[in-house]
Amino acid sequence: MPLAGHCLCKAVTYTVDIDAPLATAYDHCDDCQRQSGSTYSLVAVVPKDKLDLSGPVKTWTGQGSSGHPVHRLFCSECGSPIAHDPEAAPEIIALKAGTLNTKIKQTLKPDTEIWTVSKLPFCQESLAHPFEHMPGP
Repeated sequence: MPLAGHCLCKAVTYTVDIDAPLATAYDHCDDCQRQSGSTYSLVAVVPKDKLDLSGPVKTWTGQGSSGHPVHRLFCSECGSPIAHDPEAAPEIIALKAGTLNTKIKQTLKPDTEIWTVSKLPFCQESLAHPFEHMPGP
């Protein structure tokens, strides 16, 4: 069954033609903290070429630690963050896992933490595979 999701107002919808994310990660980078308004962003990493996204998406582009742009996609109607798309890793896109359909979200098992160098001190949970920054290819 493909992955599927939508923004808060359902104007932006997507499907990903895979059964499960390549990785499900707590992303502690400062940009994800700011975009989510929380201590981290739970992301579902998927192959970009398997993503079918439709609806009124806006993009804000910032610079990642790699020096390459990171495109942050969000709904232009309700403002829900949908994904971040790092040019340093052109084959993947990181969907904001909270936008996945509820039944899919309930089956996620986060297996990775990234950007633990930016992890806030009161976040004590640690997973099996922490990375201080974004892991390499």
